[in-house]
Amino acid sequence: MILALRALGVGDLATAVPALRGLRAAYPDRPMVLAAPRWLAPLVSCVDAVDRLLPVDGLAPHALPPADVAVNLHGRGPESHRLLLASEPGRLLAFACPDIGFRAGPAWVEEEHEVARWCRLLRWYGIACDPDDLALRRPRPDRVPVGVTVLHPGAKSPARRWPAERFGSLARALTAAGHRVVVTGSPGECGLAARVATLGGLPGTAVLAGRTDVGDLAALVAYARVVVSGDTGVAHLATAYGTPSVVLFAGMSPARWGPPPDRPRHRVLWHPELAAAARPDDGGWPSDERPHPALLAIEVDDVLEALGAVATRHEV
Repeated sequence: MILALRALGVGDLATAVPALRGLRAAYPDRPMVLAAPRWLAPLVSCVDAVDRLLPVDGLAPHALPPADVAVNLHGRGPESHRLLLASEPGRLLAFACPDIGFRAGPAWVEEEHEVARWCRLLRWYGIACDPDDLALRRPRPDRVPVGVTVLHPGAKSPARRWPAERFGSLARALTAAGHRVVVTGSPGECGLAARVATLGGLPGTAVLAGRTDVGDLAALVAYARVVVSGDTGVAHLATAYGTPSVVLFAGMSPARWGPPPDRPRHRVLWHPELAAAARPDDGGWPSDERPHPALLAIEVDDVLEALGAVATRHEV
């Protein structure tokens, strides 16, 4: 059995797809098990490289089954390394972690793109990966509208949330231009999504936050007209499905988490000079309670212009 650990979120799973497919190709005759949160199951099935999902929520103590090869696609350690080593695998593929005496793997590079990071790890162990192999299988859109414009205002950190007022203004402008706009989000973001809809003059039926599981969200994005979001999981779904998108970045560089720069369907808006100026020594925005200055520098007209560019190059 091959056991891969990636107990994180939507964007984390999407950026690990090339590595998971590399493992599948390297070990075609062994069962592939992915340790990840249970709620990701509908999306895991779209990877077409995993035989079984082992529900694991974060790095809490968990009795993992012994594997011939355990692969740490979660982080640099030491907690994730220890979790896998506790299962006594035949072999561990992971980044070097001197803190626990694990020196077999390559060194961690902080500024590396997340997709390239895991491909480089596996290549170090002789496993080929294609970092461009990001596509996910499209789920059937049985429970979601098709051809809509998706606005996703939420993000884990308030510093990465473009103001609701601007999303509302964007919704009004897009509706006037003939778009059918919907607003998505997690169950905890229902209030934010409803506020965007109200500010944008959208009906209550346009608020899909809290009404879709991750499989429905994937289908919605896969068949959407266009997607606008911050630097969060929905942006990675748009990349995976080739759906035109505009992604608004705050303090984190798109060179680490953005869509591939050679794909014109996806446009990144970012102000690196503000990101650098607002970043203190510890690498984060000093206030997690308000949007990052680099995000606030993005105006509604900037997003509309970027949307025009992706829609002009690719009919949607």
